[in-house]
Amino acid sequence: MKRVIALMMVTMSPFVLAEKLTVYAASSMTNAVTALAQSYAEQSGVDVTTVFGGSASLARQVYQGAPADVFISANERWVDYLVEQRITSGEAISVIARNQLVVVSNTRLLPDQTLVVLEAQSWKQALGVGRLAIGIPTSVPAGIYAKQSLESVGVWKQVKNQLAPLSNVRQVLAMVERGETPLGIVYKTDALLSHEVEVLATFDSNTHDAIIYPLVKLSQSKPSEQFREFVLSNEGQQLLKAYGFDTGDSEGQ
Repeated sequence: MKRVIALMMVTMSPFVLAEKLTVYAASSMTNAVTALAQSYAEQSGVDVTTVFGGSASLARQVYQGAPADVFISANERWVDYLVEQRITSGEAISVIARNQLVVVSNTRLLPDQTLVVLEAQSWKQALGVGRLAIGIPTSVPAGIYAKQSLESVGVWKQVKNQLAPLSNVRQVLAMVERGETPLGIVYKTDALLSHEVEVLATFDSNTHDAIIYPLVKLSQSKPSEQFREFVLSNEGQQLLKAYGFDTGDSEGQ
């Protein structure tokens, strides 16, 4: 009888550890993933930890053994990297959302500014002696897309010497918000979050690779699969839409 009582006490103890889930996600998904994690945690009772940063940095951390259960990248390149390193496989990948690339200005510095993305002179006039904030073009997804678009519209040579390259897209947004640069290239979803910037132009989707967000399940834990299913559920997709992401063509459901 004493053993039964002891077992019941252990089972009912408030100190029994809850299941845990660690989600690594691209900076551009900070607000959306925070909302997804909170909603999932409330419904499941799972203790969710979120870590945000540049996709390149997070992917390298995962490769080096960081304890991530789920990784959400801002492009396919860094997911392919993990597949090549045999950290994950194609079966563990689901596309959960898409985005657009926009040029933003500081509303205080350039209250009446216009920009014609196809005209080098228009960029020169908008930038003046200032710099163009973008993600690092060789590694940060937003920077990679930005360089592709600038090359596609034929103005890369004119602006490349005035760049302010940064390690993630939220740093780009912050730099424009603070007025440290007159222009920046960010995702539409980032621009929607700020009252300090104005969208001057949207790059046509055919000027850059498709901006997609793959979710990678890195562990075989039950919470990992549950979270993936939640993000791809109607509730999860509606949350992503509320933060400006396009979910119409998401795959893996």
